[in-house]
Amino acid sequence: MMNWYRWDGADLILQLHVQPRASREGLGEPTARGLKVRLTAPPAENQANEALQALLAREFSVPKGDISLERGATGRQKQVRIRSPRRLPTGLSFPKS
Repeated sequence: MMNWYRWDGADLILQLHVQPRASREGLGEPTARGLKVRLTAPPAENQANEALQALLAREFSVPKGDISLERGATGRQKQVRIRSPRRLPTGLSFPKS
């Protein structure tokens, strides 16, 4: 399995595989493509990216402005940076090696 996250100092970089128009929203399991993220928003007019930013801000207890999309604005494969996450979601492990 690929490495779906890495730490860059205090920032957490995530590789994501986003599924828009899902029946429910939330973080899934790490896969070969990255951490699976389900969004109920459609992939049109930046709605899915905005929903992704809101979901990650809630899950990691940071302001939406601390979530930046670094790659993949128009695709399902995305890379995001979370500046100094205040909380890590339960069920996922992010050891600093």
